[in-house]
Amino acid sequence: MHRWKLILVGFAVALLSDRGTNAESAPADPPSVVLVIADDAGWIDFGFHGSTEIATPELDRLATESVVLEACYVTASVCSPSRAGMLTGRYQQRCGHEYNLPGEARRVEGGLPLTERTIADRMRAAGYATGLIGKWHLGLAPAFHPTNRGFDEFHGFRAGSRSYFGNEALTGGDRGYEHVRPGGRTAEVESEIAYLTDTIARDAVDFIRNHADRPSFLVVAFNAPHGPMHATEEDLAAIDPALAPDRRRTYAAMMRSLDRACGSIADAIDASGRDTMLIFVNDNGGATNNASDNGPWRGMKGSQFEGGIRVPGFVRRPAALKPGSVEHPVSTLDLMATAVAIADGDQVGLDGVDLDPWLRSQRADRPHQRLFWRRGPVAAVRDLDLKLIRIEGGQTLLFDLHADPRERQDLSSDRPSETIRLLAELAAWEYQMMPPRWTTGPMWRKNLLRKHRIDVVGREAERAIP
Repeated sequence: MHRWKLILVGFAVALLSDRGTNAESAPADPPSVVLVIADDAGWIDFGFHGSTEIATPELDRLATESVVLEACYVTASVCSPSRAGMLTGRYQQRCGHEYNLPGEARRVEGGLPLTERTIADRMRAAGYATGLIGKWHLGLAPAFHPTNRGFDEFHGFRAGSRSYFGNEALTGGDRGYEHVRPGGRTAEVESEIAYLTDTIARDAVDFIRNHADRPSFLVVAFNAPHGPMHATEEDLAAIDPALAPDRRRTYAAMMRSLDRACGSIADAIDASGRDTMLIFVNDNGGATNNASDNGPWRGMKGSQFEGGIRVPGFVRRPAALKPGSVEHPVSTLDLMATAVAIADGDQVGLDGVDLDPWLRSQRADRPHQRLFWRRGPVAAVRDLDLKLIRIEGGQTLLFDLHADPRERQDLSSDRPSETIRLLAELAAWEYQMMPPRWTTGPMWRKNLLRKHRIDVVGREAERAIP
């Protein structure tokens, strides 16, 4: 009997040892990451932020399944530099990509500098398949093409905007919709683009399905609801005719298509069976010209007030994260650091913080003490709840965002020591940055300064300054 016991024990030990070896030799795949970017949407124009005019049922559903970022900031209040920061995980001022494109940059120079590694570069080096679908807006010359910046595939257009409907005149140009896969390059037949938001969603769903067998990093960069103001008749018909003005109705219809598209992407992720982190953000505050609304926040696109840089955001990963929220300020730099960390990629040089412990409710402190912004003559710093805006040739503004989240009361005269301290903090950060490689010209500079006058109060006054 003793001999048989020894045999059985030996068999069990061998079996357990074998299982342990298999587990070590076949670790679970790391999660996939899908980053969805909306373009120029207003902060209040989402149901999960309290909208009563704009219906976003799919995004609302996803937000209830996510960790909502209650104070999510981008690094710039306009499209191209915001995306430069987002897709490198570094302050874009480090490489001089401070102004919007094309601005006054020459075509061969106007783009995300080639010295910068993108998040796609880092994810691909970690073994991920990478793709970008939709709007690029980080350079038109071939050297800046997404497939030369870490993306295996690109399905979209290189410029900052285009028609939502097919237009044969766009074929072959910067606004033409192209497909670049490892096997070659083709162009979307413009006559087959019924509505661009649907086309982008289709290609995103295809990418998710085609890469369900391995970790992937996908950026879905919608141009909705950026101008031009184009909506389908079907979406317009679904909007309350009492919603005014007409531009606001068109905007609501564009948001309806964006919402539907995001729902289809999430459904494709769920159907794939892969553990996937879905990140949703907007690229900057609602624009002055598309009838969007930033709700309680002062300022709009182009502004360093909250309405220009504070955006909707959430992170959804059902396999690992419970629904909830992060109340403290976070940056899109952090979201990219989190994506690289989840892939076990190279985080050297990133300016963000891995948010994993905050997303898991393991930490409740602030991920940052300070966040910084600069676009030419206007720069800002948020230090805890104090925010300073420095305006070249104008008054320096200081706000207490805890007591005055709408930025109505300038405290710079009442609290001179703190004003001086924050100006010094801003200068110390700027010392690490470099001058802009290009600008956007005198008209935009003039408007940028006008946007930050303390006497420009109210949404209509803000909309009057592009």
